[in-house]
Amino acid sequence: MSEGLQDRKYWVEQLVTIAGPVLRNMAERKLKATMPVEGIGDERYDRKYFSHLEAIARTLVGVAPWLETKTSDPEEEKLRAEFAELSRRSIDASTDPESPDYVNWSFSFQPIVDAAFLSHAILRAPNELWHKLDDRVKKNLADALKATRSRKPHFNNWLLFAAMIETALSFMGEEWDHMRVDYALRQHEQWYLGDGAYADGPEYHYDYYNSFVIQPMLVDIIQTVGSTYPEWEALKTNIVKRARRYGEVLERFIAPDGTYPPVGRSLAYRFGCMQHLSQMALQHNLAQDVYPSQVRCALTAVIRRTLSVPNTFDENGWLKIGFTGSQLHVGEMYISTGSLYLCSTVFLALGLPDTDEFWTDIPRDWITVKMWSGQPCHNDHALDHIAI
Repeated sequence: MSEGLQDRKYWVEQLVTIAGPVLRNMAERKLKATMPVEGIGDERYDRKYFSHLEAIARTLVGVAPWLETKTSDPEEEKLRAEFAELSRRSIDASTDPESPDYVNWSFSFQPIVDAAFLSHAILRAPNELWHKLDDRVKKNLADALKATRSRKPHFNNWLLFAAMIETALSFMGEEWDHMRVDYALRQHEQWYLGDGAYADGPEYHYDYYNSFVIQPMLVDIIQTVGSTYPEWEALKTNIVKRARRYGEVLERFIAPDGTYPPVGRSLAYRFGCMQHLSQMALQHNLAQDVYPSQVRCALTAVIRRTLSVPNTFDENGWLKIGFTGSQLHVGEMYISTGSLYLCSTVFLALGLPDTDEFWTDIPRDWITVKMWSGQPCHNDHALDHIAI
């Protein structure tokens, strides 16, 4: 087996380890009965109202591309088909009002966030997570997403959550609110700072929200509904170009040993901060001088380094709060067990078939390995750099 396919096997093993407890329990309609809700929130942030929706939505948004792509390896294909079925049953369990695992779609603001992650999952796996649902589940799912419209999103990256929900409803053939999409697209255009980065609202924050939310959602919203209006279509080229540049920057954040800077909030999402880099590989939108296999090697190093720390999981296989291992106070007031499953998004590139260059090419050093070992390298330049 080639090194690339060995990496793929490792990725699948880790994804199954992380996603398994969520999907297996939700499919059996016993997630609420089994999943712990760890966190430091007080009554204002009582996470038991939100954590189960967070867990299923954030797990699915990461596993979706893998579910959508059949593989030539019989063992992996068996797992993929199993997890696709578990995912559909989980969507049913979480949206069926008669289910003991029916989750909160209508109380408070957090469901806006995770309805958006679930919506994004549907766009990433339209066949497995939408077309294969029966009509009853499709109706329940659409009704659940629409239930989030009774509250407004915050004036920051949350605008994209509302827009993503409407984008998914458009894909489903439901009535959708063009204004929510328009507002998010236009406002983020105003919040663009340059060199591939957006502010998270009126002010810039040193964190990974360009990767957790902003860039992945902007790209997939504009690719899905951008043709609705000429003024949306006109934004597409720049959104994709900026996304490519931000992916290039993320690759440069990965140190030779697979570590990366613990900067900003929501660090308990762990390697979910590399979602956008994995998405750029998935969409064949890496920068010109970035080989797909160097991204594979870099992300594999990140996954290995992060999961090498003891106490990442509890005795029953549930993720513990932490940047690495168990670090309860790394979690902000809004973080609980369910929140942590956004880490699954590092695995998006599993949506590439096992015949793709990402998996078949020889191992290649990523940029910091090259730089710190004295190898020939290309200089880094800002987007739209003009030499003077």
